[in-house]
Order: sequence, then C-alpha cells, then structure tokens
Amino acid sequence: MIVDTHCHLDFKDFDPDRDSVLERARAKGVVRIINVGSSAEGSRRAIELSKKHDIVYASVGIHPHEAACVTDKVFDELKTLVIHNSRAPLRVPYDGEQGKVVAIGEVGLDYYRNLSPKKSQEAAFRKFIRLAIKMDLPLIIHSREADDDVINILKEHESRIRGVIHCFSGSEDMLKGYMDLGFYISFTCNLTFRNAKGLRGLAKTVPIEKVLLETDAPFLAPEGLRGRRNEPAYLTYLVEEWSGITGLSKDDIERITTHNANSLFKLGLDNKGSRVAYEIRDSLYLNITNRCTNNCYFCVRAQTAFVKGHNLKLEKEPDTDEILEAIGDPKKYKEIVFCGYGEPTTRLDVVKAVAARLKKKGAVIRLVTNGHGDLINKKPIVKELAGLIDKASVSLNTSDEGQYNKICKPLFGENAYKAVVKFITDCVKNGIETEVTCLNLPEIDIKGCEKAAKALGASFRQRRHGVTG
Repeated sequence: MIVDTHCHLDFKDFDPDRDSVLERARAKGVVRIINVGSSAEGSRRAIELSKKHDIVYASVGIHPHEAACVTDKVFDELKTLVIHNSRAPLRVPYDGEQGKVVAIGEVGLDYYRNLSPKKSQEAAFRKFIRLAIKMDLPLIIHSREADDDVINILKEHESRIRGVIHCFSGSEDMLKGYMDLGFYISFTCNLTFRNAKGLRGLAKTVPIEKVLLETDAPFLAPEGLRGRRNEPAYLTYLVEEWSGITGLSKDDIERITTHNANSLFKLGLDNKGSRVAYEIRDSLYLNITNRCTNNCYFCVRAQTAFVKGHNLKLEKEPDTDEILEAIGDPKKYKEIVFCGYGEPTTRLDVVKAVAARLKKKGAVIRLVTNGHGDLINKKPIVKELAGLIDKASVSLNTSDEGQYNKICKPLFGENAYKAVVKFITDCVKNGIETEVTCLNLPEIDIKGCEKAAKALGASFRQRRHGVTG
C-alpha cells in the first residue's frame, strides 16, 4: 500500500491512456494519488479527476512559473474551489461528504528559470500560505534555487503551517532548515539516478518518519526508464531505493510513508488497530504495555501513538497467550524484542513467561528498557532474566545524574539513575549482552556517555533524536 503524493495526471501526456495508468498503479499497490494543481485550469482538472476516480485526490495551487497570472480574480476563484471541494472549516455549505482537495500547492519560488518576476512569485506564495492557514490545509512547496527566500517566508508563519517540500534538491543546510520547520521532505525518482549519489547522501539524513513518496509524473522517470513518461506505478522503484538507503524493508518503507501521507493529507486511509507484535526490518517487536516510569520530554509517546507506521496505543494489555499468538513462528525473525510503547519490566512475569516459551523454540530475545526494573518490582530482577534474555538495551540517556533527572523526569526521583547503573552492571555480571544507549540531544555529552558505558562493561549505541524503531 503506497501513496503518490505528487503527480500531474491532468497533463495531456496522460490523455491517451489515463484509465490504464490508474489500473497499473492499483496493480502495484498505489492506493492514493494526489493530483497537484500547477495552474488555475490544472487545479480545476485535478478536482474533476478526483471526483471521477476514487484513489485520486487533488491540490489547488499555481506553480511559481505562473505567479504573474495570480490576479485577485484568479485567486478568489481558486479559493472558492477549495472552499467547496475540501473538508476545510470554511466550506459552505458542508454536507458531510469527503472533500477531495487535501492541500494547497504546488506553490513556492523558482529562481532557476525566473519565468515570473521575483516580486510576483513572493506575493503569490504569501497569498497561498495565508489560504492554507485559513483552510487548515498543508502546503505542497516548490523551491528551486530559492531555498533561502522560501524558508524566510515560511518562518513568517511557522507556528501555523505544515506541509511538504516537493522534489527536494537543495543543500544540507536548507534540508535542515525545512525539517526544523517541521516539514516533510519528498524526493522524486531522480533519487534512483546513477549520478544522484550526493542526493542519496542527503536523503539518508532525513528521518523516514518525515519522508513522503512522489513521482512528479509525467516527469523524472526512474533509472532504467529515463526518457520515458513517468507514472504512479513506477513508485515501486522509489520504494526499493529508499529501502537500500535506510536499511529498512520495502514493507517498512511502504507502511511508514503511507502513514506519513495519511497523517499530513488526511486521505481517509484506515489506521489499523493497535499492534501487540510488529515487524521492523527482520526483527519482531512486542508491545506489552503503554505504561512507563519515565516522562522524557523527547519521547515519541508525547507526539504520536505510531512507531514506523505501527499503531502502538493499546486498548488493553495483552496476556501471555495473546502475545504468543501475535508472534506466530519466532524462527521467522532475527530477534524478538520486548519494547513497545512502554516499559516492559512493569510486566516482569509476562516477560519471563513469554521469553521462556520463545527460548524453547530457539528465539533470540532482546529487552529494551529504561533500567527501572528493580525499582518497579521492588527487588533485583536480572538474575530472573538471565537465560531468558540474550541482550539488553538500556536507555541511560546521559552520563550525568542531575541531567538524567531533568530530562527523563523519572517517577522514582533521585533514586532512578543509580538504579539504572546498577541494572546495567547486573546485566553484564549475569552474562547478558548489554548495550547502553543515549540520544544525540544538543545538551548530551555523547563521548561521556560512551565512556560511562565502557566503564560499566557494556557496549554503546547512540540513538538519533526523532528516529524510533
């Protein structure tokens, strides 16, 4: 299940076989296509296509090349289109049907060709930003050799806007600037080109949680098909490329980017119920509780119930049999990981019971923990885990006790940090392969964390802020 978030099916390139193009897309698992408006007439055509085809949605906007044409009359006409074809708050009348205009775009600045004067481009861009804010819709932004000005204009409205930077091709600094504003990043099939090594290097720095897929069809067909018309079915080439870039499976890429697109554009895709067992790469993670004894300000729990596209918000805590049923055959996976959306050792007996059953089947088992297990259970627990747990990943987060209390806000107060250190020491003493992890927050001394891990006899792994799973 994949989403093409930027396509121009309304272009005449598709007139001979548009229906066949859509059928090929469906056959490749494309469940949504956003037909992006690039002119007043193109926006109207996008809406008409969205009414005709269930998987097609629309955006309304005018490409910066056409910015000089954005008169007050043209803008008012486009605003009316949005009001009557979206789920935006100003829709009048609103009859409860699914509105299929899901974004404002593509809009922005293009200084590469300068087909419209810069002042006209900037004026039109600001108008569309204000429209997006008023309609509570995301922006689809075109920026070519204009990133500084685009970012500066976006900053004028930064607390009220969201969206995606389409077909990113800027610098590392510009990429960071867009991500700091909270924008999603999208690369087209040019990511597959043989000469796109630098672009792939930039793509690798983007958390997959902020990535969208797009073809920009009919343009930019993937490597191997260059010179031909691009189309949504070719999105599979991009999925494969992202899999290679990230080390995630193709299923992971499809699931995560589809969740991203649905979150941003409200595409009406059904978010499956909460997961007890969920796959990432070749590992299976177990979500046995949502309870945690830390209240870390940087935790994913404060932002979303989803990790790598999986819904982890439990309606109830699963029992041992339910967990084992969700696992199925453990031999399919490199490892089984107690992790989830909370602290697994709050359910120590369940961890032990499930692990014991899995070990009989030859499973490799890892525990991801905040190290509070002794405090939670009011007794030392590592000896009970020895022989059941092969590896422990312990979130120390910092080498400084005062800083730990400040950033993690542990339920157990000042006793927590020393308990985590003792837990790590006990794991090492009991023959459990142990790694200490810390997050690359600006205030954290990573080298100090690594030194502390080695002093405790553990290995060290730096986690990346904003990247989970």
